[in-house]
Amino acid sequence: MTASIRVLIADDHPIVRSGLVRMIELSEGMKVVAEAGTGTEAVEVFRQYQPDVTLMDLRMPELNGVEAIVAIRQEFSDARIAILTTYDTDEDIFRGLQAGARGYLLKDSKMAELIDAVRQIHAGKKYIPPAVGAKLAERISRPKLSDREREVLKLMTEGKTNQDIADELCISQSTVKFHINNIFGKLGVSDRTQAVLIAIKRGIANL
Repeated sequence: MTASIRVLIADDHPIVRSGLVRMIELSEGMKVVAEAGTGTEAVEVFRQYQPDVTLMDLRMPELNGVEAIVAIRQEFSDARIAILTTYDTDEDIFRGLQAGARGYLLKDSKMAELIDAVRQIHAGKKYIPPAVGAKLAERISRPKLSDREREVLKLMTEGKTNQDIADELCISQSTVKFHINNIFGKLGVSDRTQAVLIAIKRGIANL
């Protein structure tokens, strides 16, 4: 008899988690060996159970999904993790896969798709739906914001003025303007409002 695929489910919403547990348990050849409600707990229970496949939410307390994936893969480089999230912004997709996730699924996926993804990832394959792949390709093809530019853009999203940003980052106003001009160029926009809207839409920053 083939051994069951051992699954860890990490999600901070108990109702979502229990629904996922039921879906996995109803599927032949799979069983849930552990659950986690925070990113920190996900790392701890992964260490304890070392599951075959992990379904990881992106937005969780303590550590977010990306941070939890990074922490797990520092210890277990062959960890097979799929992101399962309500968010499909290209920045979330990029950061999740860059951290080492083997798959990216949305929570409105059909049960058959979820189960197929778990089986494929367990078999050592990647699972990236076409729509997600298209967003990822678009993200990769765009000029990359530097870490500093991302910091400036996040502060712009919070409504901070150039002086506020300069004070917070301990840089001059002229340096802030330099970064903002670079951000406009890379995002293909001409003003702060457009830059902020794109940042939110792509998941670079959150309100």
